Amino acid sequence: MKEEDKIEFLKNIELFSSLTDDELRETTRSIVIKKFRKGQTILYEEDTNEYMYIIFEGEVKAIQTTEDGKEIILAIHNSGDFFGEISLLDGKTIPARVLATKDAITAIISKKGFYSLLGHNKVAIKMSQILCSRLRESWAKVQMLNFNNASQRVKMLLIMLSDKYGSKSDEGIILKIKLTHQDLAEMSGMTRETVTRVIDKLQKSGEIAILKNKVIRLTPDFCREFKCSI
Repeated sequence: MKEEDKIEFLKNIELFSSLTDDELRETTRSIVIKKFRKGQTILYEEDTNEYMYIIFEGEVKAIQTTEDGKEIILAIHNSGDFFGEISLLDGKTIPARVLATKDAITAIISKKGFYSLLGHNKVAIKMSQILCSRLRESWAKVQMLNFNNASQRVKMLLIMLSDKYGSKSDEGIILKIKLTHQDLAEMSGMTRETVTRVIDKLQKSGEIAILKNKVIRLTPDFCREFKCSI
């Protein structure tokens, strides 16, 4: 990837949006581009991480395996997202395994390059805002997992997804992310069969619709009931 292409991409990432072209050019010199195949593990759970990863293209997910072998999806990261920064800040190991769910191209920044970025006051402020947003997402997820009712849990998950991936339309909110029932199960801590039953029920009641491209649309009735926002 050419330097100018890297600069143009970084300009569109929230974390780097305050940097000048010269500062972005300096940043690209500390970036290494690496490709990962679909299904390939990028980071292993309990690894000591020395890099921050920025997704230029593709998708990855962070998963945690419970004692009984069940996988729980902690986060899904798409093009423009980054991960790995927490362990650079606190020096602790990775609490989850990160693997590519699609072929991915990532930019890897070393710990030294990461701390150099934080020397820019606006980048440090933006990083704090992003980390606060992720903390709020974690609180919402804890709240969701505390629901014993399967339908409530799935609805809460859909509301959380609408905050991050929702696109407003005249017919409701479209979740611009393709998720299988297994993905939803791993995100909600339930079985795929349970999630399928709930999704079917929500479709029949007209609260959600599954579009041709397999993405979910939350109907206006659903949005009014749960006061969805994007």
